[in-house]
Amino acid sequence: MAVQNSFSKELYGEILYAEVIVPLHVPKNYTWSIPPDLNDRVTIGIRVEVSLRNKKYAGIVQSIFSEKPAEFTPAPILNILDNEPLLYPQQLKLWQWMAQYYMCAEGDIMQAAVPANFKLSSESILIWNDFFDDTDLSHLDEEEYLLAEALSIKKELRINEIQKILDSSHVYPIIKKLIEKNICFIWEELKQKYSVKKDTFITLHPNLENEKALEALLNNWGKAPKQLELLLAYLHLKRTEQEVTQSNLLKKATASAAQLKGLLEKNILVAEKRAVDRLPRLDSISSVNIELSEAQNIALQSIENSFQTNPNCLLHGVTSSGKTEIYIKLIEQYLQQDKQVLYMLPEIALTAQIINRLRKHFGASITIYHSKFSPNERVEIWNKVKSGEAKIVLGARSAILLPFQDLGLIIVDEEHDTSYKQTEPTPRYNARDTALYYATLFKAHVLLGSATPSLETFHNCEQKKYGYVYLGERYGNVQMPNIQILDLKSLPKEREERIIISPLLKEKVEQVLQQGKQVILFQNRRGYSPYIQCGTCGWIPECKNCNVSLTHHKHKNKLSCHYCGTEYPLIYTCPACGGHHFIQKNFGTEQIEEVVCEKFPEAHVGRMDLDSIRGKHDHEAIIQLFEKKKLDILIGTQMVVKGLDFENVQLVGVLDADSILNFADFRVNERAFQLLEQVSGRAGRRNEAGNVIIQVTNTHHPVLQFLVKHDYLSMYKYEINNRKMFNYPPFVRLIQVFVKHKDKMVAEEAANLLIEGLKYFKNNITGPAEPVINRIRNQYIWEILIKLPKDAKIIHNFKLSLLQQVAYIQNFKKYRGVIFMPDVDPN
Repeated sequence: MAVQNSFSKELYGEILYAEVIVPLHVPKNYTWSIPPDLNDRVTIGIRVEVSLRNKKYAGIVQSIFSEKPAEFTPAPILNILDNEPLLYPQQLKLWQWMAQYYMCAEGDIMQAAVPANFKLSSESILIWNDFFDDTDLSHLDEEEYLLAEALSIKKELRINEIQKILDSSHVYPIIKKLIEKNICFIWEELKQKYSVKKDTFITLHPNLENEKALEALLNNWGKAPKQLELLLAYLHLKRTEQEVTQSNLLKKATASAAQLKGLLEKNILVAEKRAVDRLPRLDSISSVNIELSEAQNIALQSIENSFQTNPNCLLHGVTSSGKTEIYIKLIEQYLQQDKQVLYMLPEIALTAQIINRLRKHFGASITIYHSKFSPNERVEIWNKVKSGEAKIVLGARSAILLPFQDLGLIIVDEEHDTSYKQTEPTPRYNARDTALYYATLFKAHVLLGSATPSLETFHNCEQKKYGYVYLGERYGNVQMPNIQILDLKSLPKEREERIIISPLLKEKVEQVLQQGKQVILFQNRRGYSPYIQCGTCGWIPECKNCNVSLTHHKHKNKLSCHYCGTEYPLIYTCPACGGHHFIQKNFGTEQIEEVVCEKFPEAHVGRMDLDSIRGKHDHEAIIQLFEKKKLDILIGTQMVVKGLDFENVQLVGVLDADSILNFADFRVNERAFQLLEQVSGRAGRRNEAGNVIIQVTNTHHPVLQFLVKHDYLSMYKYEINNRKMFNYPPFVRLIQVFVKHKDKMVAEEAANLLIEGLKYFKNNITGPAEPVINRIRNQYIWEILIKLPKDAKIIHNFKLSLLQQVAYIQNFKKYRGVIFMPDVDPN
């Protein structure tokens, strides 16, 4: 097939064909023909309007070719939606690679990557048939008559309007009857959802721009003193601000719209609507004033040297070693080369603090991108990145999918973090690994940064696949925090509930607060308590949709499922025995907040978890409160301990380390060490060593022995030997397949059929087995684990066989509703 990237007008009249990506989960991209009059306008990456299954979509052209498909006659492209491509070839290559590697459709990636306002789909409009000459509608039933009469008057109606007229959401059968009777027909309209934001700007009338004319007006002012006050307020505001908006003028002058209207009618002021950015504009700053320590300078030089021979490098810097300052110096170098830089962080919560740091040095060059932005804001960010106006993009996982024009450097901070891996929905990609491939398309460099690198990354450094730079000195020569393991078994228990704040931790918190320092308390569970239990018979309330216990959220007075999001009223009577006594089992951040407020009534307490951080700026607000010392104690889940830098924190308490150490997962030791070491790194980051108290019952766990010494290397050696012995990554590639169906038996049968069809790989397959939580959203789950050697050909053949077997199984009517979810490199 002859693929062409550009076409001259000499081809006008020749029939060409385009492979188009539509935002749907389809096995392969479909082909449409290009009408001859559009030959010179259709290019790779441009959005086009296409019809599929009687609906219209905005698709993206993946490739153009001249050879007609032999199996079918493609339908024509209907229209071109933009004047220039939405994507560059590098993004389309990235999508192809992601679809192949993560076993998904390019339409899935389009859904994840492209802002919602670019992913148009059609809206049905019912049109009155002007050639319908039968004015007698009496033969229609009541609903048909009501709709036909409305149509005869308005001539066209949208679906939502029809639903209101008929007071029903089930309107399609009625519409179908009217179409069959030739009363109307359906027309599909593709709607552009993005709208330019406009604001009203106020300027002085051109006749008064002359100072003498303005002075004469003011000297001869008659009545209307309020209008005079407003005019003077405008003149003052004009001197202090470059442009004056109507809303700002009325607010600062405490004036009414009527007073402004009077000045407009007298041709003294002029109102004009203009397009404005939804994103705030910042001043440009060109210099980076940072003094690096000797250790930081050596690390920076080592990274630069490493990039001479290897495009990828790991900066392994202990907590509070000043990795961010090194990143800033590197970013400056790439900006001087007029290159774009992507700075990736695993959590939105981290961006607030890093934003403030980077803005001090780069000002307007910084663009932020994460899931809290509105669809219109995302469009504007997309366009800024694509045009090259956005030089530095700071973002979470999805920022890797932006259309960079000339990418020079990708920084993946906290590269070990599990948040870089998307688990739901498809595509289930790892943004860190995707960044490594994406950089190759630009010949860019990737700097991975972490105090606790993932075993896979550190192993790649040992194998010389990545460069390696170690920064083992905390900034300012501050000592690493002292870690104290507190054995909860040694404490007397007065109640059934677990101890939340031990006497030792309480004493230490009091001491720290008396010194004017701050405390972080960490618990990796949100809500009030993970579950409640009947004190009489032991019954535990579970979600009706999932096989999981419900979490108690006291502030909402609800029981909530953290898997499907369903909320239930709080239970006061046990349905099993009729008892009224319920016990709170374990504890979450909400209950900790309540206990802390009781024990330390003078302290100002804040909480940061998914329940308390909802709005776009909520995380930034609570971080700023803590930075400004308006909070004494901050309670939180993982988002409060990863990468944040608070100079006044003297004590960190881990309230329930057992919940981190006791998971049935081959990565549990690695993840526990990473999380607890990151937690400890929040303490004593400036002038003196901080203290960390870890409350735990299993005090002999090997991870704790490594942790007390801050000994990453010993943990790595211990874990890598176990991985090699039991054949786990980084020595093999993992693919996990989840098989789901609302009928448990059907799901199990489909899972066994899948394994039967993969007999060639039977020695690589474990399962099928039911996971611990075997039903979510009324779908029963079976899982299959595949361990494959790190051989590209074997992995490719397995993926092909897996997809073919899934297609074969879904040909049977019984299994058409079965969902097969492959997860490549699962967390």
